[in-house]
Amino acid sequence: MSPLTPPLSRNLDGLRSSAIRDLLKLTARADIISLAGGLPDAELMPRDRIARAADAALSDRSRLQYTESPGWGPLREVLAARESARLARPVPVDEVFVTHGSQQALSLLAEVLLDPGALVVVEDPAYVGALQVFRAAGARIEAVALDADGMRLDALRELLARGERPAVVHTVSNFHNPGGVTLLPQRRRELAELAETYGFWIIEDDPYGELWFDRPSPEPVATYSPNVIRLSSSSKILAPALRVGWMVAPTRVCRAVELLKQGADLCGSALTQQIVADLLTDTEWLAAHIDSVRTAYGARAKALVDAVRTRFGDAVVSTDAAGGMFVWVDFADGTDTDALLPAALDAGVAYVPGSAFAVATDFSHAMRLCFTTSDADTLGRAIDRLATAHAAARA
Repeated sequence: MSPLTPPLSRNLDGLRSSAIRDLLKLTARADIISLAGGLPDAELMPRDRIARAADAALSDRSRLQYTESPGWGPLREVLAARESARLARPVPVDEVFVTHGSQQALSLLAEVLLDPGALVVVEDPAYVGALQVFRAAGARIEAVALDADGMRLDALRELLARGERPAVVHTVSNFHNPGGVTLLPQRRRELAELAETYGFWIIEDDPYGELWFDRPSPEPVATYSPNVIRLSSSSKILAPALRVGWMVAPTRVCRAVELLKQGADLCGSALTQQIVADLLTDTEWLAAHIDSVRTAYGARAKALVDAVRTRFGDAVVSTDAAGGMFVWVDFADGTDTDALLPAALDAGVAYVPGSAFAVATDFSHAMRLCFTTSDADTLGRAIDRLATAHAAARA
């Protein structure tokens, strides 16, 4: 008699791997210029300053112990002060919760806020990490389209008018991943008002808000309502390897998340949280560092957008990258970007097809391009290669 194979949970039904992570495995070749990843530039990460902060943290062995589940106390105080300034209101330390990157905060929140079958509204195209979390939670997902000013609230109002009652509305409010757009200030206020009228939570996912190029990001959605849970991270301004993210939420939400985090990993890394606290409190250094990142990314974003528009002209419509890490490109000529990808890889350039981010809309004619890890000349060569592949495919 053959042994029986134990089953896996049905919770895995319907889950699929991130198309972006799968694509990264194909773009490791040295001859490929990858515009596919959503990675900050390692050359801009403050290695020496991180090393000094690590040495300071390691000088006291007691700091290598477990820390509190909501995060190392001094870091939470630093974050409360930073978020108080951002939201123009006092943020108590009890409303700040540190997580293993902001993705963990999103995952824990899904367990706290969603029952199986609960409705979650996402933007379309959507951040794939959010889709993975909400699908794993067994949520029912509805999509609301983006335009140049962010989430279309007229579409959300239509959904609410049909009698739909979301438990959560998720938005990447600044320099959207993948759409590259920013939610208009008036829409932020209106979204907060809808949350209070209809009694749903807003998860404001904001890892890119400090990476603005021309002018600061608008006031957060969380400025306007206590129904907003705000997520952010040190990954894009310092280094992803530190794995320090945080959320600002009502105390009852933080306490519920704490119960789940204790079961997941007890607590985060006290060591990396001390490093992040050191860097965030060195305000003069931090301001100069973030400014240098903005300057570099801003120049690269302009180079990429200029190259796309020069090489493709009216054949494409692309976002103006005012911050963040991404440009969204639509082929007006109907080019299928999934079909184009093999030819692009053969030509030596990679991107993420729009279908990877699709929920309810067909984005088979679109692509996401990341400009952060290549200089202007390299970005120009990448678009030359893309144009060559596109011309061959059209021919």
